Amino acid sequence: MASVTLSGVRKIYHEGVEQVAVHEVSLGVKDGEFVVLVGPSGCGKSTTLRMIAGLESISAGTVKIGDRVVNDVPPKARDIAMVFQNYALYPHMTVRENLGFALKLRNMSAADINDRVKAAAATLGLEDYLDRKPRQLSGGQRQRVALGRAIVRQPQVFLFDEPLSNLDAQMRVSMRREIARLHQELKVTMIYVTHDQVEAMTLGDRIVVMNKGHVMQIDTPLNLYEKPKNRFVAGFIGNPAMNFANGTVEGGGPSRFVAEGGDWEINLPQRVASRLSGARGKAITMGIRPEDVTIVAGPRAAAATASARLDLVESLGNETFIYASAGKHDVTARVSPQSLPPIGSKIFLGFDLEKAHFFDAVSGERIG
Repeated sequence: MASVTLSGVRKIYHEGVEQVAVHEVSLGVKDGEFVVLVGPSGCGKSTTLRMIAGLESISAGTVKIGDRVVNDVPPKARDIAMVFQNYALYPHMTVRENLGFALKLRNMSAADINDRVKAAAATLGLEDYLDRKPRQLSGGQRQRVALGRAIVRQPQVFLFDEPLSNLDAQMRVSMRREIARLHQELKVTMIYVTHDQVEAMTLGDRIVVMNKGHVMQIDTPLNLYEKPKNRFVAGFIGNPAMNFANGTVEGGGPSRFVAEGGDWEINLPQRVASRLSGARGKAITMGIRPEDVTIVAGPRAAAATASARLDLVESLGNETFIYASAGKHDVTARVSPQSLPPIGSKIFLGFDLEKAHFFDAVSGERIG
């Protein structure tokens, strides 16, 4: 097994107009660590993974696997295995032949190939399917064969490029558990690319959040959720997404947050106000997660409230999502099941400001 180190890695495409796809990514993945690259489409996460694999050339910087710089090393000599979004199985071969094909190309003995194939099949529950062809398998079974083909090679590093995107929701949950279990058993370095923040949060020891080719934050799932570095990370991590309201902090008595348009304002607790003392009078953005917003009985039923119009209710059985409009701002609340007034009614929202986040409206960086 091996570590992976990226130092100032850039990718520039020269196709008429110069386009920077990845801006100076620096990342250290420890031996045996599971790191997830996550971000919206076009953020550079797959390009970064492909540079690690050697499928994309590197415009600047260095990639090291273990102690070896691999910038100019061909993919087959990097001792990595990659699992793609499409299964890329040979349709004319059986599962057994698909699993052992890469080993056959290495001129391994038939006995050694058979031993490795059997071990991988046992790990992934594929023993009963070894003599079937890919067309006779379900999508989840095909993806397990693709995983098995990587496992039999016993590489230093596993690379995953959105491997679950083609599966239905239930199968994705099942395969997430399968990949997490594999990591625990194999103790191997894994780098995983996805646009699904739920996958990232449930799989990664650490997560790299990317946007427009830049690394926004590298941290543990819990720290990304509780201490987002900027508004982008705060809005991307979490489901439903964090609520945002633009406004200003004003004084002249108790400090208060005044929402843009002046439709509502809330008094700030002393500890929160002290964090925002340097931002008084400046344009800022308040962020608060749906679970920190409640429905209250009236304007004085909680320390911080705002009147709103009830727009939509989604009842999921064990919890309810409330969608409301507070002036110009849309607010989502995640609450326990309860009796609610008709759609269009006036309600009052309570905010737990001790758990709120505040961001500079221009830079997007977190304040305090």
